[in-house]
Amino acid sequence: MKFTAYILFLTSILLLACKTSIEKPIIDPIPPVIPTVSDTTFIKGADISWVSEMESKGIKFYNKNGVATDCFALMKEMGMNAIRIRVWVNPVDKWNGLEDVISKCVRAKNAGLKLLIDFHYSDTWADPGKQTKPAAWSTASFPVLKDSLKNHTQFVLTQLKNAGINPTWIQIGNETDNGLLWPDGKASVNMQNFAQLISTGYEASKSIFPNAKVMVHVSNGWNNSLFRWIFDGLKSNGVKWDMIGMSLYPSYTVGGWQSANNLCLQNINDMVTRYSTPIMIAEIGMPWDNANETNLFIQDLITKLKSVSNNNGLGVFYWEPESYNNWQGYTLGAFDNSGKPTSALDPFLK
Repeated sequence: MKFTAYILFLTSILLLACKTSIEKPIIDPIPPVIPTVSDTTFIKGADISWVSEMESKGIKFYNKNGVATDCFALMKEMGMNAIRIRVWVNPVDKWNGLEDVISKCVRAKNAGLKLLIDFHYSDTWADPGKQTKPAAWSTASFPVLKDSLKNHTQFVLTQLKNAGINPTWIQIGNETDNGLLWPDGKASVNMQNFAQLISTGYEASKSIFPNAKVMVHVSNGWNNSLFRWIFDGLKSNGVKWDMIGMSLYPSYTVGGWQSANNLCLQNINDMVTRYSTPIMIAEIGMPWDNANETNLFIQDLITKLKSVSNNNGLGVFYWEPESYNNWQGYTLGAFDNSGKPTSALDPFLK
């Protein structure tokens, strides 16, 4: 569906909510049957959401032999078995919007890769420093805001289902260290509102893909006190989640990657014990020109994840490894300036 139709859909939902207190209809398609993922399948993935925008600029990707290769096929060649794709509500350009998301998901499916769908619930980047409401939701009351989140989630997932896409995992919010959809859902101000938004996203996801695993994602996987605060707050408000997602960027902690990994493992073990919840490392990254250290970092992290009891260390995703030549100022990719993967990604081949 075109974005114009999508925007009209959301606008009609908001107008209806302002005029009546009657609950809006819930999309209720026949749920697909999703193959069960083995508990012992270790996930090795990448978020390559930039790929279509890079390709539109004429950027190409090459395997280690210098042969131009489709980026999704290249990820699989490098040992990946999953792809993470972010979703924005109404971006100022088409990137990360519905059509772009569907296109990338189809490519991932055709390459035989599992999918993690990452809902930002914003028109642009959502992260620990900003959780900006979509423009179309900016003046909505909290009840309407919840309905908007529900309908957006259901609408996107329904369009994916109609395109034959069955995501394995669905992420409700991106790096929600202090909630989402600020100020209404800012956790430090109103944990109950944040909890209601997560619950709304969880239920909306399950209504379309009941077998998909729903993730709550928080950054700084080394920060146990942050994770306890967030997940204790959600638990005390009756929120359900299927898995916890973490980001882990050693550049943002003290002591290098060794310290980051050690603290992260301690945090993972605590989360598994405290909430009986498996863990996915949804984002990692280190400077592209320090491939040897990145290689060691990933090797060690994978070893630590595999040591978690009962296969509760599910896997790890590299964030935008395909970016190179200082694409959009990002320097934590894993390709060199000729567009080839560095040795940083070699641990994914093992």
